[in-house]
Amino acid sequence: MEDILKTHPSKETFDQAKLRAAIDALLTCASTCATCADACLHSGHADHMVRCIAMDNQCAAICFATANILSRPGPAGDAWREVVKACAAMCRECADECAGHANMDHCQICAEACGACADACEALLLAAS
Repeated sequence: MEDILKTHPSKETFDQAKLRAAIDALLTCASTCATCADACLHSGHADHMVRCIAMDNQCAAICFATANILSRPGPAGDAWREVVKACAAMCRECADECAGHANMDHCQICAEACGACADACEALLLAAS
């Protein structure tokens, strides 16, 4: 399947490879965080995982929103940068939280996905500078 971003009239706005990598990482992170939160709820230790569940839910929400924004690669202004920066920061916070529960496989996987997403967001910001 051809990448639809290549067909967008404003495709020169972003480095296409970095944009695609960021969107893919955002969607992976969002779904991973949603699954991690659900796994935490069903772990039998949900009362000890409240912060992790909240961070996962917040991270999933901002990742979905950021992917949605970046899927329109013809932005007006620079507000998209602030959204991407906030998303990267949230991903770092969520990665740190989940890394604290690395004894749970789902939290370890989530920490890795969040770190990769933050890296992809930061790479896009650097490429767009």
